[in-house]
Amino acid sequence: MSKQTETKKIKTEWDLSLLYESINDPQIEKDIVLAERIYSNFEKKYKKTTDYTKSTRALLGALEDYEKLAGFPSWKAYSYLHKMQDLDASNQEVRAKISTLLQRLSKLGNKIIFFDVTISKIPQMSQKKFLNDKKLVKYKYFLKKVFEHGAHVLTEPEEKILSLKSLPAHSLWTDSLKKVRERLMVKYKGKTIPLSEVSATIPELSAQKDRVALHTQMMEQYKSIADVAESELNAIVIDKKIDDELRGYQKPYDATIMGYENNRKGVLNLIQTVTDNFHVAHRFYKVKAKMLGLSELYYADRAAKVGSTKKKFSFDDSYQILLNIFGSLDTEFANILKKFVENGQIDAFPKQGKVGGAYCSSMHQLPTYVLLNHADNLDSLSTFAHEMGHAIHSEFSRTQPVLYEDYSMSTAETASTLFESFVFYDQFEKLSDQEKIIALHDKIQDDIQTIFRQVACFNFENEMHETIRAKGSMTKEEFAELMNKHMASYLGPIMKMREIDGYFFIGWPHIRNFFYVYSYAFGQLTSKVLHKKYIQDKTYIEKIKKFLSLGGSMSPEDIFKSIGVDLTHPNFFKDGISTIEDDIKMLEKLVKMNV
Repeated sequence: MSKQTETKKIKTEWDLSLLYESINDPQIEKDIVLAERIYSNFEKKYKKTTDYTKSTRALLGALEDYEKLAGFPSWKAYSYLHKMQDLDASNQEVRAKISTLLQRLSKLGNKIIFFDVTISKIPQMSQKKFLNDKKLVKYKYFLKKVFEHGAHVLTEPEEKILSLKSLPAHSLWTDSLKKVRERLMVKYKGKTIPLSEVSATIPELSAQKDRVALHTQMMEQYKSIADVAESELNAIVIDKKIDDELRGYQKPYDATIMGYENNRKGVLNLIQTVTDNFHVAHRFYKVKAKMLGLSELYYADRAAKVGSTKKKFSFDDSYQILLNIFGSLDTEFANILKKFVENGQIDAFPKQGKVGGAYCSSMHQLPTYVLLNHADNLDSLSTFAHEMGHAIHSEFSRTQPVLYEDYSMSTAETASTLFESFVFYDQFEKLSDQEKIIALHDKIQDDIQTIFRQVACFNFENEMHETIRAKGSMTKEEFAELMNKHMASYLGPIMKMREIDGYFFIGWPHIRNFFYVYSYAFGQLTSKVLHKKYIQDKTYIEKIKKFLSLGGSMSPEDIFKSIGVDLTHPNFFKDGISTIEDDIKMLEKLVKMNV
C-alpha cells in the first residue's frame, strides 16, 4: 500500500467519543451508579461471612465473582476526564468533576478491602491446599500474590484507615509542593518562563556559561521553596516509615519490590551491578566533554546537545517508518499501530494547555490511548516507538483474564524500550557519519540516564529513608548534600558539582513515588538482552510475542524465564551493561575518526 493511501486515514487527535460524548454525557453518572450498585452487592454477599475460605468450591465461586467485579470498567469515567484534563489543563469544570469522582471511587475501593484481607489471612495449611488444587489453577498466581502480601496486610479497619490517611499523609503533601513548583518562573531573554520550559531549554544552549547560568537560576528558584520541600519530604518519608513498621517491611524498598512482583534478591543484584559499573557512565561523560570541547563539565551539562540530526521526521513520516519496521517484525504489531491512527487513539502534537511529555493509557475493556508531543525529529520518532511498545504490550495482554491483564512496571519498561531499540538501530544505519555520532551519543546518554542515573537515585532514596528513620528528620541542606553525593557517584570526576545543584531534589517527582526508579533500569537492561537475542535469531520474535502476551500472569522473573532469559543469573545485568560499553567504544571510534 502506498504512503499516500496510508496517510489518508491518519487521525492525529484523540477521539474520546470512544468513551463518552462529553463531560456532561448522562452515561457517565449511569456508569458510576451501576458501579456503586455492583460493588455494594459484592460487599453484601461476602462481607459478613468467611465461608468462602473454607472449601475449594466456595472459594472458586467467590473468586469468579471477584473477577467479574474486577472486569467492570468502574474507572472508565475517570479515564475519560483525566484525558480531557491532559488535553486542556485550564478546564476547571473537568478538574472539579475529577475531584468529586475520585472521592466516590475511593469509597468503592474501600467497600471491597475486606475481600483481599480475608483471603490473605487464610491459614497456611489451607493456603498450600488451595494453591495445589487443580480446580483453582486459573487463580493460582493471584492467590500466591495475595498470600505473600498477607504477612504485611493488617485488619480490615486498619487497612481502611491507612487507605483514608494516604490522601492527607502523602498525596496532599506532594500535590501542594507540585503546585508551588509550577508557579516558579525565571527571566530568560526578556521573557518570564516556567521551570518546565527552563529544563527543556538548558540542553539546547550551545555555550556552557549560558547553560550554567540558566541552570543556576532554576536551582535558586527551587532553593527558594526548600523549606516547603523539606517539610513535605520528611512528612511523607516518616509516614512511609509508620506504614512499613505496621506492615512489617524490613527495608524501605521492600514494599515497592513486592508490589512490582519482582524478586528482592534480583533487584538488589541489579542495583549493586549497576553501581559497581558506574565507571561506564564516567567513560561516557569523558567522551561527551571531548565532543563539547570542554575540560570539565557542570551538572547543567549532563544532557547538553552535541548537535542535532538534520533529518526531519514529520508525524506522517514517523508513522510510515514505524509501520514498516513493526511490519517487518510481525504483522500484528503493524496492525495495532494502523488501528490506533485510524481510530483516533493517538494525540500527536503539542498544543496550548496540553500536558507535556508522552504516555500510554490502558484499562480493561477500554481503548488504549497514546499521548505524544511530536516535534518532527529523531527523538520524537523514538518516543513514538517507546509509547507504541507500551500500547502493543497492552493489546497483547488483553488475551489474559482480567486479573492478569495488567502487567508489572518492570515488564512494562522492557516492552517499551525494546520497541525503541528496534526503531533506533534501523534508522541509525540510514544516517550520515556525522549524524550517526550525534544519534549514538543521544542513545547512550538516554541509556546512562535511564539506567545509571536512576540507580543513583535509588541509592539516594535508600540513604534518605534510612537517615530519616535513624535521625527522625533531615534538613534541606542535608537533602541537597545527599543528592549531590549520589549524582556525583555516577557522573564521575569530570563533573564539577556545586552546592546549589543538590536542590534538584525539589524538582524530582520520582523520589516521591518511592523506589519506582529501579523499574527503568530493570526494563532497559532486560530489553537490551532481548534485542540482542532477536538480532542473533529473528525467530526469537515469537518468544517476544509470548512475553508480551503473558501480561501479569507470572512474576517478571518467571515470564522471562519462559522465553529463555534468566534474570536471576549473577551476570545477567552485566551482560546488558556490556552492550552500552560496546556503544561507547563505537562512539569513541567515530569521534576519533571525525576530529
